[in-house]
Amino acid sequence: MAEQIAVVGGGSIGVAWALSFARAGFDVAVHDPDPQRREAVRHELRDRLDDLASFDLIDEPCETIAARVTAHDDLAPAVAGRSYVQECAPESLDLKRDLFARLDVATRPDAVLASSSSALPCSAFAGELPGRERCLVAHPGNPPYLLPVVELVPAPFTRRDVVEQAEQLLGRAGLRVVHVRKEVKGFVFNRLQGALLREAYCLVRDGVASVDDVDRVVRDGLGRRWSFIGPFETVDLNTRGGIEAHAARMGPAYERMGAERGQHDPWTPELVQQVTAERRELLALERWDERVAWRDRMLMALERARRDGSGAGAKRP
Repeated sequence: MAEQIAVVGGGSIGVAWALSFARAGFDVAVHDPDPQRREAVRHELRDRLDDLASFDLIDEPCETIAARVTAHDDLAPAVAGRSYVQECAPESLDLKRDLFARLDVATRPDAVLASSSSALPCSAFAGELPGRERCLVAHPGNPPYLLPVVELVPAPFTRRDVVEQAEQLLGRAGLRVVHVRKEVKGFVFNRLQGALLREAYCLVRDGVASVDDVDRVVRDGLGRRWSFIGPFETVDLNTRGGIEAHAARMGPAYERMGAERGQHDPWTPELVQQVTAERRELLALERWDERVAWRDRMLMALERARRDGSGAGAKRP
């Protein structure tokens, strides 16, 4: 029997979640009180499936996947009996508090209640619920069917087995789980994104660069590397000797840049040692040259795909 999933909220992220779950073979009930949104779910789901099919990114006919998704006007029937609920309401604390209180009553006692919250921690909206121990945040990259990373952010009261259950289900849906160890506003995804956006706004404000030039630096520079390696691996491979050598050379400069913005967070020797140790567990320095060559080949593959237009249905800017 297919996994029974409910998605609460039929906006863009709700549709994206429904597609992700349906593509994995799950039965998905989408609830939205707005009849126009319920009708839009069907059309948006099919449009996105058609696009995925044009790139050969689905293994079944669009009709088969779309048939696994149903839209519901009433919350209780939509979530009744479902093993996992993904809440996708707007980023409003009062709204999420009210919605999770209703979900706590309407769902079966062992159902996982997960929020797509982008910044609000679970403690803020589920802390007073009788069933709070089954609540957590599962914040996706948007859209999750193309950016397969999801942040699992439990509250201090969330049961460990609930986190494990959510991880297993999301893994079956093709998502890669990041465990956020502490509740912080914005979690990891939006804190990283926010740091870049804050500096981007400042560079435009201060007349250093235009909006398009800032985007170009990320699009044609940083973003290309970040599409297959993260910021720590980037700097680890940028400097012979790895992350420790990079921190020694560039740490003081980054400290001064941060101080210009009123943020004084130097990379202490202890922190550098911690990051170095984690990187060396992932990549021994003896393999550094091999990994650098792999990075360059990946960039070559990206450049070739860009020149080729990246396959069927792609549009060049």
